[in-house]
Amino acid sequence: MTASGRPTPLVASPLVDSVFDLDDLLAPEEVVWSRKARAFATNRILPTIEQDFEDRFFRAELVPELGAAGFLGMHLEGYGCAGASAVSYGLVCLELEAADSGWRTLVSVQGSLAMSAIHKYGTEDQKQRWLPGMAAGSLIGCFALTEPTGGSDPAAMRTTARREGDDWVLTGTKRWIGLASVADVAVVWAQTDAGVRGFLVPTGTAGFTATPIAGKLSMRASIQCDVTLDGVRLPADAVLPGATGLSGPFSCLNEARFGIVWGAMGAARSCLDAAIARSRSREVFGRPIGAMQLTQAKLADMLVEYEKGVLLALHLGRLKERGTLSPAQISVGKLNSVREAIRIAGLARSILGGDGVTNEFPVMRHLANLESVRTYEGTDEIHQLVIGRALTGMPAF
Repeated sequence: MTASGRPTPLVASPLVDSVFDLDDLLAPEEVVWSRKARAFATNRILPTIEQDFEDRFFRAELVPELGAAGFLGMHLEGYGCAGASAVSYGLVCLELEAADSGWRTLVSVQGSLAMSAIHKYGTEDQKQRWLPGMAAGSLIGCFALTEPTGGSDPAAMRTTARREGDDWVLTGTKRWIGLASVADVAVVWAQTDAGVRGFLVPTGTAGFTATPIAGKLSMRASIQCDVTLDGVRLPADAVLPGATGLSGPFSCLNEARFGIVWGAMGAARSCLDAAIARSRSREVFGRPIGAMQLTQAKLADMLVEYEKGVLLALHLGRLKERGTLSPAQISVGKLNSVREAIRIAGLARSILGGDGVTNEFPVMRHLANLESVRTYEGTDEIHQLVIGRALTGMPAF
């Protein structure tokens, strides 16, 4: 601890910290979580991420390390979960995504989606069976909602679950399901005679197939899959009893969206840091480009949007901790954070010049990843419509 009672920094602070003192707005335990995540990202993700992105390689050995650090399901109580605050969780998402969106996505899929679904809606037996191992990173979960025909209208899902005696039989297809090919359990949402229900499907069950999607130019260091459910037979106790209808999966999506609000700002900060450093060392017309007015104007605009985005994320985190955060407010955060992060990354690329398209810098990797983040957990357009409905009282979907 420092003389002021603040945790001692574990790694070098980003360059933007010299202007934006976020730590001054945080509780000591929140700073501890932030520093722990920054150290993990710096020491365990950054040394290999450029090559992993190039090779489309998912470094699975990091999953139990994330569990040991307490990052998996960290906002949940009990079952080996850390029970951390919403802001602490957001700060971890920010630091992990500053390294790579794929690793924040893993934490979101595991904790905010799969674990949250079991924690919110599962039986005690289901929680005891799955959550401790998932918190430790010895078990991996996935969340199968999106289908090949589109993700923005889950009410139109075609995957079905029908009763056959005491069993359930699931048939259908899902697409863009993170971690499915390495998961131990899938939370699958399907239409039943009583509406949409969630099912816990051990991935070794006959008829369950997960195939990684090839040809991705984004999120290349993580896994997204096509999933086929070909007459998957499950016992009666596979259903999540606490979730009926779309409110179940939507509540989990809002947990994940909250993490994105923070995480996208981590990618933005990484790009901004790279641009600041390069502006000091890159010389054109006999002086560093950082000494030129147009470059400084770009950097200033980038910092302003980054700082605004983080302050919005912090505000939403405090609302979440009070239990007053609304879906429309989450949509404001997700829409703003991702949209502004993409703009910041684009400006950073322009400052880096031609070298900005190489993996000497993280900017193009972040920019490519953010295009996926813009699409999942609700596109820009869907969040605009959520906000519009809140403003007018009229749905326009």
